[in-house]
Amino acid sequence: MKLRHDAALTFDDVLLVPKRSPIRSRQAVNTRTQFSRNIALAIPIISSNMDTVTEAAMARAMARLGGLGVIHRFMTVERQAAEIRRVKRAEGFMVERPYNLPASATVQEARARMDEHHIGGLVVTGPQDEVLGLVTSRDVMFERNPNRPVLEVMTPRDRLVVVSEDATLETAREMLHQHRIEKLPVLDEHGRLRGLITAQDIARLEQWPNATKDERGRLRVAAAIGVRPSDMDRAVACVNAGADALVVDIAHGHSDNALDMVRALKQRFPQVDIIGGNVATAEGVRDMVEAGADAVKVGVGAGSICITRIVTGFGVPQLQAVLECAEAGRALGVPIIADGGIRASGDITKALAAGASTVMLGSLLAGTDEAPGASVVRNGQRYKVVRGMASLTANIDRQEIERGREVDPDDWEQVVPEGVEAMVPARGPVKDIVHQLVGGVRSGLSYAGAATIAELWDKAEFVPITAAGRAESGAHDVAMR
Repeated sequence: MKLRHDAALTFDDVLLVPKRSPIRSRQAVNTRTQFSRNIALAIPIISSNMDTVTEAAMARAMARLGGLGVIHRFMTVERQAAEIRRVKRAEGFMVERPYNLPASATVQEARARMDEHHIGGLVVTGPQDEVLGLVTSRDVMFERNPNRPVLEVMTPRDRLVVVSEDATLETAREMLHQHRIEKLPVLDEHGRLRGLITAQDIARLEQWPNATKDERGRLRVAAAIGVRPSDMDRAVACVNAGADALVVDIAHGHSDNALDMVRALKQRFPQVDIIGGNVATAEGVRDMVEAGADAVKVGVGAGSICITRIVTGFGVPQLQAVLECAEAGRALGVPIIADGGIRASGDITKALAAGASTVMLGSLLAGTDEAPGASVVRNGQRYKVVRGMASLTANIDRQEIERGREVDPDDWEQVVPEGVEAMVPARGPVKDIVHQLVGGVRSGLSYAGAATIAELWDKAEFVPITAAGRAESGAHDVAMR
């Protein structure tokens, strides 16, 4: 038996000491950072791979804001791959492999396909993939006969404005403007469909200048993967759908199961960044990196809806865990993701100051419009449901997905939950929450005299505080309105 004599600290136990600052405006602070070895972010915020936090809507929003979303794995393989495809197809200079219809399709089939994929137009193609025309939502919106062939309502090929594969962004922009159209089919020299450029996509390129994008201009997205042998099939489907990173999702990442999966994923997908976790010690980081991890997630039992420490007795207070793990990560050249325990922008600053490159947020984002959690109303106030992925219902749902059938209620008592279900207030669009959080981080860096997160690592100095210091840090001795 060993006993560490130094007290392990978490965010509320410390403050950062203000330093002389050359920063004249918080807008001068650069929040760029690394999510993993090969993926850079404009802001150090990632949305958690929880089923009440991140699906396609959240992942799209986070990537547009300069962060990243991790699609949770508590769904079928097919659905997770579909969520990833929705993110990858949301933006880009050109939509590759655009959705199309055969010439035999009807108006009803066109409507159904547009609704299914949340799109406004489809290319009508022949048997050799040649373009026959373009049908849009406007063409079918008021058509009374659902069985009418799309060939009769579409814009035919001879009236389409098209571009070649080598068209530049400026050329496409000019043609869209000149002809007052919204979509440009991209054809090869044989007239076969190769892509689709839309006015909406070009507008988004300018609307979100700090968006996290891949080399083809598509939004980046990560996917959570389990550690069962069958999860390799999930990983294959996610990578084929376009996932930029795979996050090994297990509560105790410093285990042979997790290390073996990280190693297997890196061998199978050397071009995809693999994130390992969760760990809480420097040894865990070193073993993860040795297995092939391109980033390591840190945090055991720190989440607001996690009760792992209560149920098992294990964990390390989050600030202490980040401090120790970040030192190992920096020596090995691998970014650290602080996962759990963040309740305000000041906690984000403290996690970054302790050496993290990014933070993962769950409950703070669960109340936003983009979060997939169910909405409920209590006493006239709207809330959204959030649950830990080791909670009772999450465990049951996962078993039902894996088994393909309902779990017998008699088996529920065999589950030992390490998470809870809760509600958080509805908070509106996620961009508003992220704007406030990033603004607080910018101010925090300016108090340290740091223009970048890397400078914060070098300049940060923590001071322990007492309960009286914590009380003094918040609003006090006033009547709150």
